[in-house]
Amino acid sequence: MVAVVLNKSPKPDSGFKYGLELREQSSKEPQGAESLVKIQAAALNHRDVWILKGMYPGISPDSVMGADAVGIVVQNGPSASVEVGQRVLLNPGRGWESDERGPEKDLRMLGLLPCVESVTVDSRGLVPCPSHLSVTEAAALPLVGLTAYRAVFTKALVREGDHVLVTGIGGGVALAALQFAIAAGAHVYVTSSSPDKIERAIQLGAKGGVNYKDSNCMAELKKLLGNNLLSAIIDGAGGPLYAQYPKLMRPGGIIANYGQTASVQGVTYTMGYVLKHIDLRACTLGSRKEFHEMVAFVEKHKIKPVVSRVWQGLNETSINEAIGVMQ
Repeated sequence: MVAVVLNKSPKPDSGFKYGLELREQSSKEPQGAESLVKIQAAALNHRDVWILKGMYPGISPDSVMGADAVGIVVQNGPSASVEVGQRVLLNPGRGWESDERGPEKDLRMLGLLPCVESVTVDSRGLVPCPSHLSVTEAAALPLVGLTAYRAVFTKALVREGDHVLVTGIGGGVALAALQFAIAAGAHVYVTSSSPDKIERAIQLGAKGGVNYKDSNCMAELKKLLGNNLLSAIIDGAGGPLYAQYPKLMRPGGIIANYGQTASVQGVTYTMGYVLKHIDLRACTLGSRKEFHEMVAFVEKHKIKPVVSRVWQGLNETSINEAIGVMQ
């Protein structure tokens, strides 16, 4: 089978630590509870750009690209928990069963395996795919859906009637968080540097949005909120706006943070957070239990992930074009 694999030869002037190549690899015969899955579609997100730049831990040459995929079960080990012929989503994480506090043991990614033609995995990490999703929509769900679900519900405890801010709308996790919070009955506001992305979020159900590059963006957000205060902020950026968030949050509010893309220096946790009992909660990926819950939530509310572009075929050209668009 063909796989898209990292190597030590990045293209000149790419800014990457790793390059990409197509490589023939053999499929592993499923044993025990394992299943062989023929990949129908795989998704890339900005995490893959960080990997190519060498900014993601635990990555080495010869790793296969990707973390999101949908496929068909074509062969099972004797104790597999799924049926041959089922269309399934692949849970991107391993080593985390159900503890809401965090992984019971070292959390591992699927192995960066989806950018292959077929893959053998533990069948316990496979979940039947909701029937309302297209192949491309399904491929875009696992990683961003799991992270967003944990951020919105497990960490931020979003419920019907809450006022919620989702920052950096346009990113995969942010878009999923927007959709999940709206489906739960929350009133959602967004930030972005792109008016088009704010408008797209409003079309998806957001109440409004502000440009985070404007110096008065928090004042503009306050106008949108009126007399309401934020119960939760779902954030993947960090950065200087953290110093202003407490003014817009109710006592006991929660910030669920899943990334620090705006600043490697972290965030400013002021006395305002302490006086208003505001929690800052870290979030990345989620448990196998949360993955099952997330897929069930998507199926119940008929949520469709936002897919920006689609490329056909597992080849270096398609992958490189996709990486270029994300940059």
